[in-house]
Amino acid sequence: MIMRLIFIPAIITLAMTILRLTGELRHWPSAWFSSETGGIIPSGVTWIFGITWLAAIFGAYFAVKLIDAGKKPQSFVRACVFAVFGIIIFVAYRPMVVFLCGAFHVSFPEYLIFIWFIWALAGVLQYFGWPELFRVLMAYAYAARIPVAIIMLFAMLGNWETHYDYVGIEIPLKGISRYLWLTFFPQLVGWIGFTITLGSVFGILVISVMKLRLNS
Repeated sequence: MIMRLIFIPAIITLAMTILRLTGELRHWPSAWFSSETGGIIPSGVTWIFGITWLAAIFGAYFAVKLIDAGKKPQSFVRACVFAVFGIIIFVAYRPMVVFLCGAFHVSFPEYLIFIWFIWALAGVLQYFGWPELFRVLMAYAYAARIPVAIIMLFAMLGNWETHYDYVGIEIPLKGISRYLWLTFFPQLVGWIGFTITLGSVFGILVISVMKLRLNS
């Protein structure tokens, strides 16, 4: 069921990724296809033609499909609580990272590990709220982010001057270290947690609206 659910969303996401890459390489209007990365620290920076916000749309879509299939959360309240926990973690992750860096005397690039861990933690927590939605979102997240990780490898090797290879940012990392620290682990750990959390939040919002309508 999971593969059937995510197939079309994954295709749409891949098409969006390719469109975004094409727009940057061809220097289409920056308001739509910007090369801005938001910095080394992962951020929610995206543009109309970007995949970050698709997690919200498809999270809502997956939630509706799961409800239709009779796979609702065992406890709606618990699902809401963990979704809120996820939001809190993303709102507070920067001061949390600053605290951890001070406590463990960690600097760049090692402090990125704290960011990946915190983002991943927010995603993992969603399992305890709605396991079925968590599994679908995790599968979708990897389907969305693996192509990005592959594109970023070639972008870095070829210096494509896109946001996929951090154009305009001086980074004291080279070769495989640069790829692992700035692409592989962020995309396949941190952004997976982000996608699961954002999708879960909007999935819960959708079923909340559905419950309100049924009770009105």
